[in-house]
Amino acid sequence: MGWSSIVGLDLEVYSFQVVTSILPCYCCMIMRINVDCNACCRKLRRIILRMKVIETHLIEKQQRRVCVCGRFVPADIAIKIKKKMNRRVEILEVQEFEGEEQNELPN
Repeated sequence: MGWSSIVGLDLEVYSFQVVTSILPCYCCMIMRINVDCNACCRKLRRIILRMKVIETHLIEKQQRRVCVCGRFVPADIAIKIKKKMNRRVEILEVQEFEGEEQNELPN
């Protein structure tokens, strides 16, 4: 499934600048979610893996933090996780990358 079907546009007609302004930028988001048991951690992992827009993720169970990276709107992902987990989700940090920086992820 390509971006043209997601956005609903014929991408051959539009310039690259117009298309990239419509699509969400590449970002990494750190959230705080209480995953106190192994079952909650597995459920969160399953939810994240089913989201196509998330490319990489990291679940830190002891610190109660989750880091996700991909092309998405951060608030939308936090709301989806909150609804599916039925737990409070707090966005701690969002880093947006422009152009060539998306290949260089933070340590």
